[in-house]
Amino acid sequence: MVRSTRKFKTEVDAKLFAMQVLAKGWSASAGTLNPHQPKRVIGPAQIERWADPGLGG
Repeated sequence: MVRSTRKFKTEVDAKLFAMQVLAKGWSASAGTLNPHQPKRVIGPAQIERWADPGLGG
């Protein structure tokens, strides 16, 4: 299994990238980096809903 971490300037950029990853059939997760508060983690089970504005993201 290969793991990659990327940083984005905006949440919109992160969501667009997550949708590209999901479209390839890959798994993704997202979250905030320290020292950003409040800390937020979006796991693979929630990533599609978070990233897709049509699903409430």
